[in-house]
Amino acid sequence: MHEPAPSALSAPAAFLPKEHGSWSLVLEPLALGLLVAPSFAGGALATAAFAGFLARRPLKAALAPAATPPRDAARRTVLMFSSLVLAGFLETLGFAGWAPLWPLVLAAPLGALFAWFDAQGDSRAAAAEVAGSAAFALVPAALATLAGWTPASALALAGLALARSVPTVLIVRTYLRTRKGLSAGAFPALAAVTLALVFIGALSHWQLVPPVAIVLGVLLWARGCWLVSAFRPTWSARRVGLLEAGLGTIQVGALAAAYTGFHP
Repeated sequence: MHEPAPSALSAPAAFLPKEHGSWSLVLEPLALGLLVAPSFAGGALATAAFAGFLARRPLKAALAPAATPPRDAARRTVLMFSSLVLAGFLETLGFAGWAPLWPLVLAAPLGALFAWFDAQGDSRAAAAEVAGSAAFALVPAALATLAGWTPASALALAGLALARSVPTVLIVRTYLRTRKGLSAGAFPALAAVTLALVFIGALSHWQLVPPVAIVLGVLLWARGCWLVSAFRPTWSARRVGLLEAGLGTIQVGALAAAYTGFHP
């Protein structure tokens, strides 16, 4: 589905993403990585990643037909955000070099897949949303390696972000489609949230993540089962979004506190 053109032609704020869920799926992994594995290089990389997220919508407007009114404003906005991306990435390289950035190789194909769907005007497809959320969920691994973490510990941190993001996309999509009376099988969403819980349990068993991760995983599993069950609430998309934002804040805060005394 194509997004409507922004109404404020000269304000970058007019090009901010309209999908409320996308903000959580981008900000939660970045916040988690910065809180549990802080570093100057990580802060620069997180800035570049967030600026890249913000550049998506104005880039689409900038590439629209010449007759589209906000095209010039979109180009200026793209220039601003792309400058932040470049500055943040160059600063990351200046602090740490290329070597710690190997987790981005894992995220790049997923980001490219989302970009392909987005270019086709199909950014709301399930595969597109899963790919986009998974790409950002892998960024904490790079933030961790920039802070000096081992590869196993860094990937485990990204694993927690993935176990949160990917099932959330499927759960919320299933809930909203069912709420609208559309066909939406619950099995993929239930399978995803259950596999995420099993995965978190394995990471905890191998002592790669703090024990509180299992408690959070059970909470997210219970929420997922509830939202796609016959006992689901009749909430609006906004209310479900607020629930997810609250759960994300709880998860990030609890994990940040737990990692303070945890050494994987």
